[in-house]
Formats: sequence, C-alpha cells, structure tokens
Amino acid sequence: MEYHWGKHHRAYVENLNKQIVGTELDGMTLEDIIRVTYNNGDLLPPFNNAAQAWNHDFFWESIKPGGGGEPSGELLELIIRDFGSFEQFAKEFKAAAATQFGSGWAWLVYKVNRLNVGNAVNPRPSEEDKKLVVVKSPNAVNPLVWDYYPLLTIDVWEHAYYLDFQNRRPDFISTFMEKLVSWESVSSRLEAAKIQAAERE
Repeated sequence: MEYHWGKHHRAYVENLNKQIVGTELDGMTLEDIIRVTYNNGDLLPPFNNAAQAWNHDFFWESIKPGGGGEPSGELLELIIRDFGSFEQFAKEFKAAAATQFGSGWAWLVYKVNRLNVGNAVNPRPSEEDKKLVVVKSPNAVNPLVWDYYPLLTIDVWEHAYYLDFQNRRPDFISTFMEKLVSWESVSSRLEAAKIQAAERE
C-alpha cells in the first residue's frame, strides 16, 4: 500500500500539475477537470492523470484497518432492495473486479439517471431510477463521466496488488471486501449523493 500511494498515486498528481499549469484547467476541481477532459470519450491529455489522482483519493478513503464485513442502516437496506441480499451484491462486485480486463476499477454507484450511456442528455429520473448498481471501468475512467455518484471502488490495476498477491487478483478482492472496506465512508457518500441528486431535480 505504501508503495502504491507513494509512487503511483504521487506520480499522477505531479504529472497532472505539470500538464495544467497556466491552462484554463488550472484552478478547476479534479471533478471538473475529469468531466471536461473526458470529452465524450475522446480523451484530452490531462484526463488520465486527473482521473487517476481522483480515483486513488477515493480508493484510499474507501478503506480502513479492520474494515470489511457488512454495512448497516439505510445502505444495507438499499443493497438488499437493489441486489436481493448483501451476499449477492458482494458476488456481483467481486465478479466485476475480477473480470475487468487489464487495468481498471470496479464501483458501487448510486445511479439516478435513466440511460446507461455516458454524457447522454437524460430525462428527469423517477424514484424507480434511483438505485445502487455495480459497474466497472477501464484504465482511468470513472463513473463521474457517466453522471453516476460513486460510493465504493476497488483498484484492479496490477500495481494495486502485485507486491502482496502477485497475480492472484481474486485473493486481493476478497481481502478488500472482508478486511478493508470502510462502510462508514460508503454510507456517508450515499447520504451526500442523495442530497446532491435532490438539489439537481
């Protein structure tokens, strides 16, 4: 973890700062830089470093020593509502992480819009559209570009687990779910997402 944070994450931040200094992106939030440079899938040069810096911040804040287990409260209720059970959610999340080809991420997101197409003009959502879903994304792409609210992520780039697990990605995923996830952070993000979604209606 220390190598992951100190080398890979730091490099994304430093490279992004070099790319945007003196440009119109300088001074924007990371989220805004990501949305602008995603450019409807035709990525502009700063996108990868901006998205990877954001993704890693989000990843670190998704874990804690002694984490894992099951969530509680409204988060657990919504997981059961949208997946049938916590066990089914965990199965889908692990599968998304394990089957992401090459480098990328798996996510639990709060989906408010109706369409599954990134950067689409979406109709106003109904209550039925507001649900939790599992998605995966390649390379640096994250759910912000699809207008979803990220709640939890796991990094499945090889550098995230190779020093500790070699090529055993499934073992890393199981350890993440059983011993590292901070469900308190996920619950806080859900509350914030619901407030932001309501403000946009």
